[in-house]
Amino acid sequence: MPNIRVNQKLSSEQLEIPIAATEEDSVLLAEKLTSVAVPLKVLLQALTIATYDKTAAFRYADQYLRKTKKSKWIFLQSFSNSR
Repeated sequence: MPNIRVNQKLSSEQLEIPIAATEEDSVLLAEKLTSVAVPLKVLLQALTIATYDKTAAFRYADQYLRKTKKSKWIFLQSFSNSR
């Protein structure tokens, strides 16, 4: 009987299917992370995640930006924002 309850609970939950990021999504992700000075390792990790799961990559970037101290940020103006 407990197994049936577990299965019923699992079948009612919506499962998130990972979708790879498009080139445009990858550019947006890179611009988001490079608007402030971030380590290259963080940028490359986010882009690697994006090849498999776009949502997880943006979540990773958001979490990194939230965790870093805003007082230490160095803002950079991207070429696309300067037009």
